[in-house]
Amino acid sequence: MKVKCPTCQKAVEWNEQSEQRPFCSDRCKLIDLGEWASGGHTIPGKDLEEELMSEQVDQLNTNFLH
Repeated sequence: MKVKCPTCQKAVEWNEQSEQRPFCSDRCKLIDLGEWASGGHTIPGKDLEEELMSEQVDQLNTNFLH
């Protein structure tokens, strides 16, 4: 099966011999890693601080109501 490299869109064979899959090369893998590290790629959702505060408020409410 062929897939597109997420970085450069080059066709990549998806099999056990393709050590860099889904990337076509170490270079494209490192470019993608750099994007994640710099915040260029993100997963939608709450900020960590907002998530932690929300959990603490929920815990306080649960403890208060019981």
